[in-house]
Amino acid sequence: MSAPERIPPGGVSPLALASDEARALLTGGELTVAGRIRGASNAVLFCTVAHAGRTAECVYKPVAGERPLWDFPDGTLAQREVAAYEVSEATGWGLVPPTVLRDGPFGEGMCQLWIPAADAQDGTDAQDGTDAQGGRDGTAGAAPGGADLLALVEGDEPGPGWKAVGYAETGEGRPALLVHADDVRLRRLAVLDAVINNGDRKGGHLLPAAGGRLYAIDHGVTFHTDDKLRTLLWGWAGEPLPAEAVAVLHRLAAGLAPEGPLAARLAPLITAAEVAALRARTTALLASGRHPEPSGEWPAIPWPPV
Repeated sequence: MSAPERIPPGGVSPLALASDEARALLTGGELTVAGRIRGASNAVLFCTVAHAGRTAECVYKPVAGERPLWDFPDGTLAQREVAAYEVSEATGWGLVPPTVLRDGPFGEGMCQLWIPAADAQDGTDAQDGTDAQGGRDGTAGAAPGGADLLALVEGDEPGPGWKAVGYAETGEGRPALLVHADDVRLRRLAVLDAVINNGDRKGGHLLPAAGGRLYAIDHGVTFHTDDKLRTLLWGWAGEPLPAEAVAVLHRLAAGLAPEGPLAARLAPLITAAEVAALRARTTALLASGRHPEPSGEWPAIPWPPV
């Protein structure tokens, strides 16, 4: 049984906040650091944010705590996380928790609403970093009906309701088939990841939440102008895009036009070349009408995969 949703004393449920309400709280609220989430590659701080009589829990990732990457400009991961949220909101799917760029106790950084995972046995522990929002070591939690979103199975076929990703080595040294659920929420996320060019879609970045909602976190390595797509959600590779996704891509293409509203929101967050590449990926997906396939020029699956 899922644990009840945790709400801070005097606070509000994160799932009850509308996007604009959450952004106002995250942007204008006072941040209080409660602890550091361990195991994350960059500094991830668990905080409370309070504003106008409302309190919620959030994650704060200061730019000053980002580790340099060889293929991304220094000090840009927080902006990319916010840009991923903006694109997610433009799809209408709401796959990324409300995320803003703001000043904080350790300087400018990304601030994201904390979403309790539905499979938590009790409250999350910011000191231990056991919740997926800080980068949990493990696969995603339970989907509706009790089936995991990701699994390792024996044999060469994924079975009904599952999509095959590829083979992986188990702890016993035997190969097993890595599969993910044939789930509309994951399929939407696969489309979003293809659009934003997500270079690190791992199992631990999936957050099944109360009410059947699915959120995805950790979008720092996105929007590169080169093909960087690395994901565990290759199960639909080469298949026709569903009509819903095609309609969303048309809406994104309109918003990404040079004078479009989405392009304007992204301009302060990523470079003009990255916005142009985002526009080109969206157009290419519409032209092909299919989920992308691994290019073969870049590792297709992130490591470690969870």
